[in-house]
Amino acid sequence: MADAIRFSFHSLRFSSSSSLLTSFASSLTSLQPGLPPIPNSDKRVYPLLYSSSSSAGDFARFALTPRKQLVSLKVRAAVTETNQPKWWERNAPNMVDIHSTQDFLSALSQAGERLVIVEFYGTWCASCRALFPKLCRTAEEHPEILFLKINFDENKPMCKSMNVKVLPYFHFYRGADGQLEAFSCSLAKFQKIKDAIQTHSTARCSIGPPKGVGDLKLEPSLAPNDKPSGSTSA
Repeated sequence: MADAIRFSFHSLRFSSSSSLLTSFASSLTSLQPGLPPIPNSDKRVYPLLYSSSSSAGDFARFALTPRKQLVSLKVRAAVTETNQPKWWERNAPNMVDIHSTQDFLSALSQAGERLVIVEFYGTWCASCRALFPKLCRTAEEHPEILFLKINFDENKPMCKSMNVKVLPYFHFYRGADGQLEAFSCSLAKFQKIKDAIQTHSTARCSIGPPKGVGDLKLEPSLAPNDKPSGSTSA
């Protein structure tokens, strides 16, 4: 009798386990249509062994694809950024870069009675960079004004002779009147530039040849660390 009971219990346990494994395998097959069907038999089944090498390869490619795409996007972004002009090179049509004292004097002479605004800047100057986009928009709004840009590092002797000690710094010139105004300015104080434009843009009669900036002479280069301040509270 005891042997019969043990046999029945063992048969029941095996039948239940087999049914449970078959049910689990059938569910897995329904989730993965590419797997072969598992017959309903008393044989042991191992559903996790049905993954093929091709499926593993597909999974590996799927896992690596986003990383490859990310690297490719970074490379393309770096190339695009390299091809873009530097912030100080994005000039408005009436902006001119000055590279020497002779360029500066010639530009003032050729401007005649036009109002000329000269910006002294440094490529390393955070205040210059913050102000520059607004200066470009102002130049576009006033095509009658000539804007000259002087890079401090390229023209140290000239900047020193013109007493430029802080950046960004601005000079206003107009024909026979010569230099009208000079001041430092930050983005927070940009209204100073607008006010100066309004003040010096009034029509007037010429009273003689342009004065330029007088006897501007080259001086020995400044020491490498002799830079003006890159920020201003003016």
